[in-house]
Parts: sequence; structure tokens; C-alpha cells
Amino acid sequence: MGHLSNRHIIIGVSGGIAAYKAAELVRLLRREGAEIRVVMSRGARAFITPLSMQALSGNPVHTELLDEDAEMGMGHIELARWADLVVLAPATADIIARLAQGRADDLLTTVVLATPAPLIVAPAMNQHMWLNPATLANIDTLKARGIQIVGPDAGEQACGDTGPGRLLEPADILSAVHQCLPTSILSGRRVVITAGPTREAIDPVRYLSNHSSGKMGFALARAAAEAGAETILITGPADIDTPERVTRIDVESAQEMLETAIQEVSSGADLFIAAAAVADYRPVEMASTKLKKTGAELSLQLVQNPDIVQTVATASYRPTLVIGFAAETDNVAAYANEKLTNKNLDAIVANDVSRQDIGFNSDYNAISLWSRSGCEMTVEGTKLSIAVSLVQRFSDMLSGVANQTKGQLGD
Repeated sequence: MGHLSNRHIIIGVSGGIAAYKAAELVRLLRREGAEIRVVMSRGARAFITPLSMQALSGNPVHTELLDEDAEMGMGHIELARWADLVVLAPATADIIARLAQGRADDLLTTVVLATPAPLIVAPAMNQHMWLNPATLANIDTLKARGIQIVGPDAGEQACGDTGPGRLLEPADILSAVHQCLPTSILSGRRVVITAGPTREAIDPVRYLSNHSSGKMGFALARAAAEAGAETILITGPADIDTPERVTRIDVESAQEMLETAIQEVSSGADLFIAAAAVADYRPVEMASTKLKKTGAELSLQLVQNPDIVQTVATASYRPTLVIGFAAETDNVAAYANEKLTNKNLDAIVANDVSRQDIGFNSDYNAISLWSRSGCEMTVEGTKLSIAVSLVQRFSDMLSGVANQTKGQLGD
């Protein structure tokens, strides 16, 4: 069962070049179990075909307000009542203006006006259109009515301009859907997550570290919090905003991360996710003053850092589930499974960081999740969408352990 299982979501597509992104949004929503109905404006059909959206949604696409066939089955009022949520993506300047005026002169605006469901609007237009006072006033009007506006993003646009007005990426719109339709799959659970790199000081101004950005760990924290968990995020240096409803604890070194993890997990945790890229070694001692360049070779004596996930996985205060991460450049599956066994983990998330298009510092990733039973899942996409899929799987694993324990007690 997905995060959005059995939720009824209408995707409204208006006429802009960003309409192609609606197809990916529909795919992501269906993967999480939502039932999708697509309503397309006449302009939208110039950019993406109803047949494409029908194939992706698994349902006929709605296009006309006065469609006799549609009225016999699901008319605009029935469609409006059916929805748990309506998402307009992309929402052009024109449809935003018509929504602000309360117009109902096509199927899409009529459904929006008639539905009691919450509405998410994801604007997409040229930067000058977005910054026009009329558009901004219309946006303020919609916000005042309780409509959620997500985006727009800034960057290069199809017209050649650069600035605000780009449609948010589908994964970010998906996150807004999660917040609007929260799940409770981890309600009552306490989750501790490590993220980011660690820094091992050489002297007061230099340190050993790695290329980890912390994005995967932060995405997991966001997904866990949105799933209802009390979420503790222990992070090394990372320039990322703290997700809502997440308690963030900043640390620098591997030793600090270990001590904090022990403190948080021993206080009680159902799930520990070790997503941090912890430095394997640290200098034996840190120089008290800045080391000066002398022209001669410099030798550093290093000592191995403690293994945080193994320490937690073998402790008396061990959580129900301990999940590790394996960032490898070769033999990914083999090395991941070796760590899974040697560190006493319940599962391990493996990814190939030799790929330039994913992994460190990227918003995208490709992972495989391994347990003692073998490969549980393989997912590629944005780190946020992967995090949502992983949290769903971890929830299933927690439920499985609980059911197994109940069965043993019953015996």
C-alpha cells in the first residue's frame, strides 16, 4: 500500500509548455497508490495529448464541460465531489486569473469552483507574466481563500528568459500533496536519522571530509516526518533548510555524531537510518595552531573512526530496525550485502556514487534496498521521491516485525 493509497486526486492541466511535467506527476502519484482523474483545458491539449494522460492515469481524460457521454457517467459535479484533492499543474496566468474571478466557463474551472476538496495551484509562466502586478494580485486573492500555491521555481525558461516562473519539479509538487493529504503510517514511531558528511579536524582551519551534501538524509527526515513520525535528524555540516516537524541536531565530527546517536537512540527509537557519509579516519591528534607550509612533505597519522551504524546495531538499546547506507563505486551489491551481514543490519540502501548524474550533491539518485531476504526494491528518481518509497517500505518492515512478535506471543 502506497503513501496515497485509495486517495482520489484530480490533476488539472492548463495550456503551457510545462504541461509535459504533469505526466510525470501522474506517474508518481499512481506509484503511491492514488487514483487519478485528469482534466485538461483546450490549451493543454496543444502540448500533451489526452491519450498520453489516459495511459498514465489509467482512466479516461475529461476535457469538455458539456460532454454528453461524460455527463452520463461522471459529470462535472460528480467529478468535483469525487476528489479528495485537486492539483492544477501547470497553472497558467490565464487560469489563475479566471480562478480569482470565480469563473466557470470550462470543465476545469467548473470543477475547481464546485469541489469541496482542497486545491493546490502550481503556477508556470514567463517571468514577466509572473511578476506582473495583476498576476501577483490574483495569487494573493487565491491565497486569501485558503488555496495552496506551490512555486514557481526560478531558472531558465522555454522562451529563453531566466527568472521566476518555472513549474516546480513533479517530486516537489508530490511533497505538497503529501502535506495536504498526510499519512499516518509512522504515527507513534520515533525515527533517528544521520545525514551529511563529518569533518575531522587537522588543525583549527583544515579538516578531512567528503563530498556528501546531506540531501538524501534530509529527504528521508522530511518523508518520515510527513508520515507522522517523531523525527530526529543528526547532521554533519549541511547547508539545507530543516524540514518541517523535524528536530535537527548539528554535529561536526564522527565522534560527536556517534555520541549524539547513542543518546537519541538509547532514549527510545523504533527506526535508525544511518544515511550520513561518516569519515572513516581522523587525525590521531589535532594541531593546536595552524600548520605552516614549510616546503617539506607533510605526513598525517590517522586512526579509524568508530562505526556508528554497527555500534547502534549491536547495542542493548538497539531499535527495532537499523538501516545502513552503502555508497560504493564498484561491486555495489556485493559490498552492500557484506556490510549488511557484518554490521548486523536489518537492511541496507546501496547506491553507485561513481555515476556523475546521481549521488553526492545531486537531487537525483538510484538505489537498491537489500535485506537478509535479498533485494527488496530498486528505485531511481529524485531523492525526495526515493525517500518516500523507502519510508513506506520501512513502515511495512516495522509492521512485519510487530506482527511476527504478536504471533510468537500467541504461540
